[in-house]
Amino acid sequence: MKEIPNLSYVRDLAAGDGVFEQKFIRIIKEEFPEEARKYKQHISLDEPRAAAEVVHKLKHKFNILSMTDAYGFAVKYEEQLQLGDMEMDEKFKSILQKITLYLKTI
Repeated sequence: MKEIPNLSYVRDLAAGDGVFEQKFIRIIKEEFPEEARKYKQHISLDEPRAAAEVVHKLKHKFNILSMTDAYGFAVKYEEQLQLGDMEMDEKFKSILQKITLYLKTI
């Protein structure tokens, strides 16, 4: 996936309100690492349905970071996880890694 996370959506939503924008970014930076950790834990414990619940939360952050392709991928992956299929894990983890690195820059 070639998408690069960015703050376009957050900036549009904030409409020039810097305090709101920073608060929104802070929330993402706090929640994302914990949700990514939980996802990886559920995968390592072979708990695909529990991982699906975390993917459900994470996919909204993909949208917030203007990653529409990643969001669409996560929707499909969540459905696969509900069926017990973890085959798309590596690609999902690469999205998580890309976002993790990005969050360190903002």
